[in-house]
Amino acid sequence: MGFMRSMRPLSRMFRSDAAPHPATDAGDVAAAPAAAPFPGAGIATLQDGSALRALAGLNDGAPATEPALVHAAQTRVAQLIDAGGVNFAALRGAIQNTEALLSIAALCSDPVHLAELLDGADPLWIARLVTDGSSSRIRQQAAQRVADPAELKHLLKQVRGKDKNVYKIIKQKCDELRVEEQKSVQIESDAAAACASLERHSHRIHDAVYEATFEHFAARWRTLEAQAAPAIQERAQHAVERCREIIAEHRHHVAQLAERQALAEAQQAAQAESLAQAREQALQREQAAAIAAAAEEQARQAEEQARAAKAAAEANAARRLGGLVAKTHAALRDGDTGRAAGLRRAVDESLAATPVVPPHLARQVLQLDTKLNELKQWKDFAVAPKRAELITEMEALIGSSEPPTALAERIKQLQDDWKIISKGIVSDSQADWDRFHRAAEAAYQPCRAHFEAQAKQRRENLQERRVLLERLRNFEAAQAGEHPDWRAVATVLREARLEWRRHSPVERAASAAVQEEFDAALARLQGRLDGWYAQNIADKKSLIERARQLSAQSDGREAVEAAKHLQQLWKQIGAVDRDQEQSLWGEFRGQCDAVFARRQQAHVEHAAALQANKAAAAALCDEVEQVAALQSHELLAAGAKIPQWRSAFQAIGEVPRADQRALQARFEHALELCQTRAAEMRARDRRQSFDHLLEAARHIQAYGYAVAQNAAQPEREALKLAAETFIAAVQHWPKGAPQGLKEAWQKADAAVPAEMAANQRALRTLCIRSEICGDRPTPPEDQALRRDYQMQRLMQRMGQSEEDSEAWETLALAWVRIGPIAAAEYQSLLARFLRCR
Repeated sequence: MGFMRSMRPLSRMFRSDAAPHPATDAGDVAAAPAAAPFPGAGIATLQDGSALRALAGLNDGAPATEPALVHAAQTRVAQLIDAGGVNFAALRGAIQNTEALLSIAALCSDPVHLAELLDGADPLWIARLVTDGSSSRIRQQAAQRVADPAELKHLLKQVRGKDKNVYKIIKQKCDELRVEEQKSVQIESDAAAACASLERHSHRIHDAVYEATFEHFAARWRTLEAQAAPAIQERAQHAVERCREIIAEHRHHVAQLAERQALAEAQQAAQAESLAQAREQALQREQAAAIAAAAEEQARQAEEQARAAKAAAEANAARRLGGLVAKTHAALRDGDTGRAAGLRRAVDESLAATPVVPPHLARQVLQLDTKLNELKQWKDFAVAPKRAELITEMEALIGSSEPPTALAERIKQLQDDWKIISKGIVSDSQADWDRFHRAAEAAYQPCRAHFEAQAKQRRENLQERRVLLERLRNFEAAQAGEHPDWRAVATVLREARLEWRRHSPVERAASAAVQEEFDAALARLQGRLDGWYAQNIADKKSLIERARQLSAQSDGREAVEAAKHLQQLWKQIGAVDRDQEQSLWGEFRGQCDAVFARRQQAHVEHAAALQANKAAAAALCDEVEQVAALQSHELLAAGAKIPQWRSAFQAIGEVPRADQRALQARFEHALELCQTRAAEMRARDRRQSFDHLLEAARHIQAYGYAVAQNAAQPEREALKLAAETFIAAVQHWPKGAPQGLKEAWQKADAAVPAEMAANQRALRTLCIRSEICGDRPTPPEDQALRRDYQMQRLMQRMGQSEEDSEAWETLALAWVRIGPIAAAEYQSLLARFLRCR
């Protein structure tokens, strides 16, 4: 601040022997002892007054030159404002030094003070504060208030790498502006496209999808209409009206056709209805007569069938009743009262179903009942002692110490005996049965607890098996990939079976499905494991065979290396069944030992191989050096052999250690020289190809300009012939040149004077792009065009990484595709374009 130069030094203001300054009130220093000095730290105790304001730079006089004291004074003023000792609004009205007020407002805890100073301020001053503000808070608040797009883009470059928070604010604003601009451009593009679709549609002939397509285009236009330009809106409205007219005309035409068709159809329908009614009446009369005859015949047949069915039913019922009576008599003769009683109940059911019972059958039923009652009474008298014996035995089992299983079997046997002797008993034996049943329930009580515990254990075992099955399923799913953990698979197969057997017994019927799923899961895993074992066995047998072949190999060193490699491969192969693992390993180890036995001989052969490799490497170096010395295009053809040479050099193998570095350096130097010479020659050829391309473009430009100017036919033919002759003489073109020349010919053939200005601007733009690429200045007359291009590129690249430099060759290919201009202007621009090469 310029006003800081005029303030008296603080050493004079706070000297103990100095008189108070006239501008200082006695109240300003009342808080400190009269004879004591004012150290710098004492500023924190000052109250509002001219001294504190002078130190803070608020007075017209200059503050102290020490920045730390100025900051301390401004901090003190901010504290007084926060405490309510100083009114910021009054201070703002009384002080003209905006910079000092801004620093104090930034130090206040209330952000409103800083906002009051910045809101409505000069945009240029706000922009300056973004980069030159005394604190990050001021810079951030200022950055929040910059809204001008150009200023934001300018500030983005200035704050990059300085204040990260300010850069984030500016960057976010720039990104938002870019998004809005892109959205606006996209909306304009979409609106133009929607308008063009409507216009194209308005020129179509009505078809089956005309109205649906129009509704789609119209709905799309309605979403964009509000953001479209007035000219676009007018065009679109006209197109919509035209489309609606076409639809209305089509609908009117269709209505007329429909009306005529409806009239014709109505006439035809009336005639058809009259004929149909006549046929219907005749048919109804015929059907009524047929129905009456059929109904009469059906009634007669039904009556006959009913009589026959009734007679058959009565005969069947009588036969069935007679058969049951005969079977009951047979059972009584055999003494089987139980079966006889059951058949007697069936006789009662048959009697109820028989409408008319023949007299002889009725007499047989009476005789049957008499014999059955006599036999049951006799049997009841005979089995009474046996029932008493069974009751006594059952009561004796109450509280028995027998094992629950044996006790339950004994109770069941007594119950079976009771059922046997109770068959066909007539007398009332319910009291005996109740006593026997109570004794059986009391005796079975220990068995019930035992069997309930067993059932609970079986249920728990079944649940554990289900959990184990679920774990097995999860494991199978986890190992379903291409590379399962086979060791874990083998372990799970072994341990799952053991754990499954531990969870037994279970209910056989309830566990049948779980057992089936468990066996299936184990079978699937075992099948995969067996397949893996089989593959491993095959791989190991293959390695054994390869090791056996190594025994007959002439190169002992290679055989040893191959054997070591086979051993590494053996380790990589998975496990196999233990019974086969030892035998396979023993056979493999024996073959490898036979190879290693030749190690001593391999050392001798190795030394000879080193010398041979040295000679081969030297010969290869000689060959590459001879190629590098070539001066013609044969160097390019030979340069294609560099990968082969490098592969050949690497394939030579080991050379003596003392010569290895020198041979490697010699070979690399020869390759580098060969590559350098080939690159230089290719660059020269590439440069010459682009020279030919631009020269061909110049010829085509001259021809195109003659076409645009409507020159005489002989002149145009001569220029075209010259261009074709030059192009035919060139053998090598850059990549993409043929297509570019083809487009150039097309534009030359269709050249018109109206396109000259656009062609010239396009060539000038390519010159500017090449100058930007080569960091070269642009002539004054194209400075505005360069700024426009740079601004356009900046808008396209905003928020993205730095754009890559454009290759001059790419620009040259674009140069060829541009239409013709005047020869003098073209030569000037071409020379300018070539200077950037």
